[in-house]
Amino acid sequence: MTGNAAIAEAAIRAGCRCYFGYPITPQNELTEYMAAHLSRREGCAFIQAESEISAVNMVYGASVAGARAMTSSSSPGISLKQEGISYLAACQLPSVIVNMSRGGPGLGSISASQSDYFQSTRGGGHGDYRTIVLAPASVQELADLTRRAFELADKYLIPVIILGDGMLGQMMEPVEFKHEAPSALPVRAGALRGAKGRHSRFVRTFTSNPAELEEVNWSLFRRYQLIQKQEASCENYLTEDAALVVTAFGIAARIAKGAIKQARALGLRVGMFRPVTLWPFPSEQLKELSKRAKYFLDFEMNMGQMIDDVRLALEGGGDVSFYGRPGGVIPNPTEVLRVITRVYHQKGLNQ
Repeated sequence: MTGNAAIAEAAIRAGCRCYFGYPITPQNELTEYMAAHLSRREGCAFIQAESEISAVNMVYGASVAGARAMTSSSSPGISLKQEGISYLAACQLPSVIVNMSRGGPGLGSISASQSDYFQSTRGGGHGDYRTIVLAPASVQELADLTRRAFELADKYLIPVIILGDGMLGQMMEPVEFKHEAPSALPVRAGALRGAKGRHSRFVRTFTSNPAELEEVNWSLFRRYQLIQKQEASCENYLTEDAALVVTAFGIAARIAKGAIKQARALGLRVGMFRPVTLWPFPSEQLKELSKRAKYFLDFEMNMGQMIDDVRLALEGGGDVSFYGRPGGVIPNPTEVLRVITRVYHQKGLNQ
């Protein structure tokens, strides 16, 4: 399946009952799949909204009512959804937002890019809030992490972002779905399903009392601390004896892995550290790795956005170089191998 179709099928099997989208390349196949399959299921809703802003606010309404809800878009479309994501976070409403990112800034290009790291991991909208951010690197992971996204959203009452890219969305690979769609999910406690027999309740983000809003922020902060402690995830690839460690996420990690295999064939001790959760960033795992390796090469398909988190995690305990290709340019493993070889020799690791 294509990555976009795999996300849609995985979402349906995870119990997604409401999908609201708006067309934008390179994620249109996801919306198309939902239109063809989710809309046929009893009790489910597929709506192509009139705008990205409408779509994310429909997610807000569905989540308030207790449904597992999702929307998807690509970079500039996600920018339009930021106010709604901030509202979802403020009201502690579980939801899943898929971003199959493309080149930017501005309208940019329709080619795959990783230039939305800042937007995803730093909130993107207004106010003190966070979103869990998952970064798949294969079609199989797109499917697996989509299910995981719904589970995390419900567990922590938080919006979860799946940050892919146009290449992952369009590529086709084998994929195994390990779960069937549930016949029914329990209604989330606190969902607004009518007020018969009780006083009316309200879900809102505005308060004229600063002290009340401060307590909301502290409550969210404590939850974010718990998420950081329990949910950080990463992959280590050939790092046991690595003299140089490449840090990369998503599709860039797939490209880097090909380059590392070639580097190993040349006798270079190179490995890779791949964060699966971009937030929470697996800082402790990377810091632990720096006890064995002191040289790092951060490779991203942008101008260097994750490198800030790499440096913060290392706390000065590693030498960090950078190589990036912005704007939707997709390098191949041979190109990355040349950079790895150059850095390896510049740092004297071949001695």
